[in-house]
Amino acid sequence: MDKGSEVFQSAVSAAIPGQRGFDYLIVGAGFAGSVLAERLANELNQRVLIVDKRPHIGGNAYDRHDDHGVLVHPYGPHIFHTNSADIFEYLSQFTQWRPYQHRVLASVDGQLLPIPINLDTVNRMYGLNLTSFELEKFFESVAEKKDSVKTSEDVVVSKVGRELYNKFFRGYTRKQWGMDPSELDASVTARVPTRTNRDDRYFTDTYQAMPLHGYTRMFEKMLDHPNIKIMLNTDYRDIVEFVPWKHMVYTGPVDAFFNYKYGKLPYRSLEFRHENLKQERFQPVGTVNYPNDYGYTRISEFKHITGQEHPTTSVVYEYPRAEGDPYYPVPKAENAELYRKYEAEADAMANVTFVGRLATYKYYNMDQVVAQALTAFKRLQERHAQAEADEALDAVQHTAASSA
Repeated sequence: MDKGSEVFQSAVSAAIPGQRGFDYLIVGAGFAGSVLAERLANELNQRVLIVDKRPHIGGNAYDRHDDHGVLVHPYGPHIFHTNSADIFEYLSQFTQWRPYQHRVLASVDGQLLPIPINLDTVNRMYGLNLTSFELEKFFESVAEKKDSVKTSEDVVVSKVGRELYNKFFRGYTRKQWGMDPSELDASVTARVPTRTNRDDRYFTDTYQAMPLHGYTRMFEKMLDHPNIKIMLNTDYRDIVEFVPWKHMVYTGPVDAFFNYKYGKLPYRSLEFRHENLKQERFQPVGTVNYPNDYGYTRISEFKHITGQEHPTTSVVYEYPRAEGDPYYPVPKAENAELYRKYEAEADAMANVTFVGRLATYKYYNMDQVVAQALTAFKRLQERHAQAEADEALDAVQHTAASSA
């Protein structure tokens, strides 16, 4: 071991006075890693080291004030929504909330129209005055019936027909994924509903709110525990052999963990272009989609989302990319088959738990990642209880043997 490694190990060993090493090494300080760190420290009194190669906690949900004093999301807008009272109550331990219902418009044929497609979308686009019942009949008249719905194209054209599919979905999906919707799994566009009423909310979940003081403040409170230590700007591979730990929680890309032994899993990435504008408002809603024009897919304006009052406004343009940080697993059958090889390897590892979007190669919303992490904690809690029971039994047997 070189001198630098010795200094590093000495520093880590001294991180928790009177203790050496950690019960858990958690790779990644996003939702999955932070929830597990909090639960392990608070519920099981475990010693936890979180390592993240980025210079901040919070993963992609990290937020900060930009140079102009506007609270922004560097990795694009993160809107919290869930139907789970348990998840909302759990996170409420670490933040107050600001009620917020996200609305999205799509720039189509020179108009800004509500998306998901609803009654107002169709009426304004075609200059009609349909009722909800008449819109149902309209959809039925233009829908292309499919014997089986297999692709993202099938999902949309079987509901609203070819023209609305071309205007609202095809271009956006081609930009976002670099493929035609006919090449993608049905799950991609199935996430976006079609409505026959005038509900213009992007989400309809029971709980829709933003952390009152931002996500980063919520994560800071979540990780504020004497048993939790955080190491940023660090690749876990650089320290994994020098820090004593008993169990790892891994939230990074699963293919990278196994050194791409079966090949790379495909991901889509994003490039973000942030701008501050010397005006109070730039657009009428939090996000405007551009399915057919420009190289970007959408523009989001943060003051709508955060509720912040400020004389200027900050926006972000999102450009999908084939290369860069992994954001979206590409939902195709061959990719799922490749992932199953890595999944089998992961399941066989007794001392590593894989949690989160990248580690399980699934597109999860934030609340789904929290749910997955809480479920993983229950399994680790059971494992911990079993280990304690085994130790107690060993102690009893040792005492009995010594007395004999």
